[in-house]
Amino acid sequence: QVQVVESGGGLVQPGGSLKLSCAASGYIFSIRAMAWYRQIPGERRELVASITDGDSTNYADSVKGRFTISRDYAKNTVFLQMNSLKPEDTAIYYCNAEVIGISQSLYDIWGQGTQVTVSS
Repeated sequence: QVQVVESGGGLVQPGGSLKLSCAASGYIFSIRAMAWYRQIPGERRELVASITDGDSTNYADSVKGRFTISRDYAKNTVFLQMNSLKPEDTAIYYCNAEVIGISQSLYDIWGQGTQVTVSS
């Protein structure tokens, strides 16, 4: 089985920074892509940033220039560096991974989420 676990959320003042981490573990053959999504209660989950196994990245317009996604391939980990945080960035942040298992099956794995609150 494969799972991903997020860490690094918390409370930060506007203009501050946080770094989220997400580690995948289990019977992993390879990871095609990893991404961060966020969701405010009552609203749809939205893509924040994604990164492929070729290091191609994609960002939501609302976070371009402030957030940076990166991967540590050796540790099956993805990071989200968030700078210049705004109150509207407050949400639960979810990690997603497209994993190819050792059986060559493709799995779409979600983490439990980590709360990010931007407030003075």
